[in-house]
Amino acid sequence: MPGKASPQGAQAALRAIRLLKLFTAEQPELRLGEICNRAGLNKTTTHRLLQALCSESMLEKSAANGCYRLGPALMALGIQALSSNDLRLRARPLLEQLAAESGETATLEVPIDDTMLILDEVTSSHFVGAGGNIGTRWPMHATSTGKVWIAFEDQGLDRLTHKLASLTSRTITERGQLDAQLPAIRERGFAETVDELEDGFSGVATVIRGGMGQVLGALSICGPTQRLSDTRRASLGASLCTAAARLQPNF
Repeated sequence: MPGKASPQGAQAALRAIRLLKLFTAEQPELRLGEICNRAGLNKTTTHRLLQALCSESMLEKSAANGCYRLGPALMALGIQALSSNDLRLRARPLLEQLAAESGETATLEVPIDDTMLILDEVTSSHFVGAGGNIGTRWPMHATSTGKVWIAFEDQGLDRLTHKLASLTSRTITERGQLDAQLPAIRERGFAETVDELEDGFSGVATVIRGGMGQVLGALSICGPTQRLSDTRRASLGASLCTAAARLQPNF
Protein backbone atom coordinates (compact mmCIF):
# COMPACT_ATOMS: atom_id res chain seq x y z
CA MET A 1 0.00 0.00 0.00
CA PRO A 2 1.32 3.49 -0.80
CA GLY A 3 3.06 5.20 2.11
CA LYS A 4 1.11 7.53 4.36
CA ALA A 5 2.32 10.69 6.04
CA SER A 6 3.22 9.92 9.64
CA PRO A 7 2.20 12.22 12.51
CA GLN A 8 5.11 14.11 14.00
CA GLY A 9 6.47 12.74 17.27
CA ALA A 10 4.97 9.30 16.74
CA GLN A 11 7.89 7.55 15.05
CA ALA A 12 8.58 4.99 17.80
CA ALA A 13 4.89 4.08 18.16
CA LEU A 14 4.46 3.71 14.39
CA ARG A 15 7.58 1.57 14.15
CA ALA A 16 6.31 -0.70 16.91
CA ILE A 17 2.94 -1.07 15.22
CA ARG A 18 4.61 -1.90 11.93
CA LEU A 19 6.68 -4.59 13.65
CA LEU A 20 3.48 -6.19 14.94
CA LYS A 21 2.04 -6.20 11.42
CA LEU A 22 4.99 -8.24 10.16
CA PHE A 23 3.57 -11.34 11.87
CA THR A 24 1.10 -13.21 9.65
CA ALA A 25 -0.66 -16.55 9.48
CA GLU A 26 2.04 -17.66 7.04
CA GLN A 27 4.86 -16.31 9.23
CA PRO A 28 3.66 -16.49 12.86
CA GLU A 29 7.24 -16.58 14.20
CA LEU A 30 10.15 -14.38 13.17
CA ARG A 31 13.78 -14.11 14.25
CA LEU A 32 15.43 -10.80 15.08
CA GLY A 33 17.34 -10.72 11.80
CA GLU A 34 14.20 -11.36 9.77
CA ILE A 35 12.36 -8.57 11.58
CA CYS A 36 15.26 -6.15 10.98
CA ASN A 37 15.29 -6.93 7.26
CA ARG A 38 11.54 -6.70 6.79
CA ALA A 39 11.18 -3.52 8.84
CA GLY A 40 14.24 -1.85 7.33
CA LEU A 41 15.60 -0.99 10.78
CA ASN A 42 18.99 -1.57 12.36
CA LYS A 43 19.44 -4.30 14.95
CA THR A 44 19.73 -1.96 17.94
CA THR A 45 16.51 -0.09 17.19
CA THR A 46 14.64 -3.27 16.36
CA HIS A 47 15.77 -5.03 19.53
CA ARG A 48 14.74 -2.04 21.66
CA LEU A 49 11.25 -2.00 20.12
CA LEU A 50 10.88 -5.76 20.52
CA GLN A 51 11.85 -5.56 24.17
CA ALA A 52 9.26 -2.85 24.78
CA LEU A 53 6.55 -4.90 23.05
CA CYS A 54 7.50 -8.00 25.04
CA SER A 55 7.36 -6.03 28.30
CA GLU A 56 3.69 -5.28 27.56
CA SER A 57 2.99 -8.87 26.43
CA MET A 58 2.26 -7.67 22.90
CA LEU A 59 4.99 -10.05 21.77
CA GLU A 60 6.66 -13.01 23.39
CA LYS A 61 10.02 -14.64 22.70
CA SER A 62 10.36 -18.39 22.51
CA ALA A 63 12.97 -19.81 24.88
CA ALA A 64 13.31 -22.83 22.60
CA ASN A 65 14.27 -21.16 19.32
CA GLY A 66 14.62 -17.44 20.06
CA CYS A 67 11.81 -16.49 17.69
CA TYR A 68 9.26 -13.78 18.43
CA ARG A 69 5.51 -14.25 18.08
CA LEU A 70 2.38 -12.28 18.91
CA GLY A 71 1.66 -12.25 22.63
CA PRO A 72 -1.38 -12.78 24.87
CA ALA A 73 -2.07 -9.07 25.35
CA LEU A 74 -2.78 -8.74 21.63
CA MET A 75 -5.11 -11.75 21.79
CA ALA A 76 -7.02 -10.12 24.62
CA LEU A 77 -7.27 -6.84 22.71
CA GLY A 78 -8.48 -8.68 19.62
CA ILE A 79 -11.21 -10.47 21.54
CA GLN A 80 -12.23 -7.21 23.19
CA ALA A 81 -12.35 -5.44 19.83
CA LEU A 82 -14.54 -8.16 18.33
CA SER A 83 -16.95 -8.24 21.24
CA SER A 84 -17.37 -4.47 21.29
CA ASN A 85 -17.49 -3.82 17.53
CA ASP A 86 -20.84 -2.19 16.80
CA LEU A 87 -20.88 -3.12 13.12
CA ARG A 88 -20.26 -6.78 13.92
CA LEU A 89 -22.94 -6.87 16.62
CA ARG A 90 -25.56 -5.35 14.33
CA ALA A 91 -24.66 -7.45 11.31
CA ARG A 92 -24.57 -10.81 13.11
CA PRO A 93 -28.33 -11.59 12.84
CA LEU A 94 -28.21 -10.69 9.17
CA LEU A 95 -25.28 -13.03 8.54
CA GLU A 96 -27.20 -15.85 10.19
CA GLN A 97 -30.22 -15.15 8.02
CA LEU A 98 -28.19 -14.95 4.81
CA ALA A 99 -26.38 -18.22 5.58
CA ALA A 100 -29.64 -19.99 6.45
CA GLU A 101 -31.45 -18.78 3.33
CA SER A 102 -28.60 -19.43 0.89
CA GLY A 103 -27.07 -22.51 2.49
CA GLU A 104 -23.68 -20.89 1.84
CA THR A 105 -21.14 -19.08 4.03
CA ALA A 106 -21.91 -15.44 4.85
CA THR A 107 -19.18 -13.04 5.97
CA LEU A 108 -18.72 -9.51 7.24
CA GLU A 109 -15.41 -8.03 6.12
CA VAL A 110 -13.49 -4.77 6.56
CA PRO A 111 -10.30 -3.52 4.84
CA ILE A 112 -6.83 -3.57 6.33
CA ASP A 113 -4.24 -2.08 3.99
CA ASP A 114 -4.64 -4.03 0.71
CA THR A 115 -6.50 -6.99 2.25
CA MET A 116 -10.00 -7.75 3.50
CA LEU A 117 -10.34 -9.02 7.07
CA ILE A 118 -13.12 -11.44 8.00
CA LEU A 119 -14.68 -9.69 10.99
CA ASP A 120 -17.47 -12.26 11.38
CA GLU A 121 -18.67 -15.36 9.59
CA VAL A 122 -21.53 -17.86 9.59
CA THR A 123 -20.49 -21.01 7.77
CA SER A 124 -22.29 -23.05 5.13
CA SER A 125 -24.76 -25.79 6.05
CA HIS A 126 -23.26 -28.02 3.34
CA PHE A 127 -20.55 -30.59 4.01
CA VAL A 128 -18.52 -28.89 1.28
CA GLY A 129 -18.53 -25.14 1.81
CA ALA A 130 -16.40 -22.04 2.15
CA GLY A 131 -14.86 -20.94 5.39
CA GLY A 132 -11.93 -18.63 5.99
CA ASN A 133 -12.41 -18.25 9.75
CA ILE A 134 -12.73 -14.99 11.65
CA GLY A 135 -9.48 -13.02 11.50
CA THR A 136 -8.43 -14.36 8.11
CA ARG A 137 -7.20 -11.76 5.61
CA TRP A 138 -7.51 -12.16 1.85
CA PRO A 139 -5.95 -10.03 -0.94
CA MET A 140 -8.39 -7.27 -1.86
CA HIS A 141 -8.00 -7.61 -5.63
CA ALA A 142 -8.98 -11.31 -5.62
CA THR A 143 -12.12 -11.11 -3.45
CA SER A 144 -15.67 -9.94 -4.09
CA THR A 145 -15.58 -7.94 -0.84
CA GLY A 146 -12.36 -6.23 -1.88
CA LYS A 147 -13.64 -5.41 -5.35
CA VAL A 148 -16.89 -3.93 -4.08
CA TRP A 149 -15.02 -1.88 -1.46
CA ILE A 150 -12.71 -0.51 -4.16
CA ALA A 151 -15.69 0.28 -6.39
CA PHE A 152 -17.62 2.29 -3.81
CA GLU A 153 -14.90 3.78 -1.61
CA ASP A 154 -13.24 7.01 -2.75
CA GLN A 155 -9.66 6.35 -3.84
CA GLY A 156 -10.24 2.63 -3.38
CA LEU A 157 -7.66 1.63 -5.96
CA ASP A 158 -5.01 3.52 -4.00
CA ARG A 159 -5.07 0.74 -1.40
CA LEU A 160 -3.53 -1.69 -3.86
CA THR A 161 0.14 -2.23 -4.51
CA HIS A 162 1.29 -1.77 -8.09
CA LYS A 163 2.03 -5.50 -8.40
CA LEU A 164 -1.05 -7.67 -7.80
CA ALA A 165 -0.28 -11.26 -6.78
CA SER A 166 -1.48 -14.06 -9.03
CA LEU A 167 -3.28 -16.69 -6.94
CA THR A 168 -4.93 -18.67 -9.76
CA SER A 169 -4.99 -18.52 -13.55
CA ARG A 170 -8.06 -16.24 -13.29
CA THR A 171 -6.72 -13.74 -10.75
CA ILE A 172 -6.69 -10.16 -11.98
CA THR A 173 -3.07 -9.01 -11.89
CA GLU A 174 -3.34 -5.67 -13.73
CA ARG A 175 -4.86 -2.62 -12.06
CA GLY A 176 -6.34 -1.57 -15.40
CA GLN A 177 -8.31 -4.82 -15.65
CA LEU A 178 -9.74 -4.29 -12.18
CA ASP A 179 -10.54 -0.66 -12.91
CA ALA A 180 -12.49 -1.78 -15.99
CA GLN A 181 -14.82 -3.88 -13.79
CA LEU A 182 -15.74 -1.06 -11.40
CA PRO A 183 -18.48 0.67 -13.48
CA ALA A 184 -20.45 -2.59 -13.78
CA ILE A 185 -20.04 -3.26 -10.03
CA ARG A 186 -21.37 0.20 -9.21
CA GLU A 187 -24.29 -0.22 -11.59
CA ARG A 188 -25.54 -3.53 -10.18
CA GLY A 189 -24.48 -2.84 -6.58
CA PHE A 190 -22.42 -5.96 -5.98
CA ALA A 191 -19.14 -7.57 -7.04
CA GLU A 192 -18.27 -11.13 -7.97
CA THR A 193 -15.19 -13.32 -7.86
CA VAL A 194 -15.01 -16.65 -9.68
CA ASP A 195 -11.96 -18.88 -9.21
CA GLU A 196 -9.80 -15.80 -8.61
CA LEU A 197 -8.88 -16.31 -4.96
CA GLU A 198 -8.76 -20.10 -5.19
CA ASP A 199 -9.76 -22.58 -7.89
CA GLY A 200 -13.31 -23.76 -7.22
CA PHE A 201 -14.18 -20.83 -4.95
CA SER A 202 -16.66 -18.08 -5.86
CA GLY A 203 -18.33 -15.24 -4.01
CA VAL A 204 -20.53 -12.16 -4.29
CA ALA A 205 -20.45 -9.08 -2.06
CA THR A 206 -21.95 -5.67 -1.47
CA VAL A 207 -21.07 -2.77 0.81
CA ILE A 208 -22.63 -1.73 4.10
CA ARG A 209 -23.14 2.02 4.47
CA GLY A 210 -23.50 4.23 7.50
CA GLY A 211 -26.16 6.82 8.11
CA MET A 212 -24.17 9.46 6.19
CA GLY A 213 -23.61 7.11 3.26
CA GLN A 214 -20.04 6.23 4.21
CA VAL A 215 -18.80 2.73 3.42
CA LEU A 216 -18.33 0.77 6.66
CA GLY A 217 -17.72 -2.78 5.49
CA ALA A 218 -18.79 -5.49 3.07
CA LEU A 219 -21.19 -8.44 3.22
CA SER A 220 -20.51 -11.54 1.17
CA ILE A 221 -21.93 -14.93 0.36
CA CYS A 222 -19.38 -17.43 -0.89
CA GLY A 223 -19.06 -21.11 -1.70
CA PRO A 224 -17.98 -23.69 -4.30
CA THR A 225 -18.08 -22.45 -7.88
CA GLN A 226 -20.11 -25.50 -8.90
CA ARG A 227 -23.00 -24.26 -6.76
CA LEU A 228 -22.60 -20.56 -7.51
CA SER A 229 -23.58 -20.37 -11.18
CA ASP A 230 -23.96 -17.07 -13.05
CA THR A 231 -27.70 -17.05 -12.36
CA ARG A 232 -27.31 -17.90 -8.69
CA ARG A 233 -24.60 -15.26 -8.15
CA ALA A 234 -26.92 -12.65 -9.63
CA SER A 235 -29.71 -13.75 -7.30
CA LEU A 236 -27.45 -13.78 -4.25
CA GLY A 237 -26.03 -10.39 -5.15
CA ALA A 238 -29.52 -8.89 -5.26
CA SER A 239 -30.31 -10.49 -1.89
CA LEU A 240 -27.15 -9.01 -0.39
CA CYS A 241 -28.04 -5.52 -1.63
CA THR A 242 -31.49 -5.79 -0.04
CA ALA A 243 -30.02 -7.06 3.22
CA ALA A 244 -27.37 -4.32 3.37
CA ALA A 245 -30.01 -1.65 2.81
CA ARG A 246 -31.86 -2.87 5.91
CA LEU A 247 -28.75 -2.26 8.00
CA GLN A 248 -28.03 1.29 6.88
CA PRO A 249 -30.61 3.19 8.98
CA ASN A 250 -29.11 1.65 12.13
CA PHE A 251 -25.77 3.37 11.78
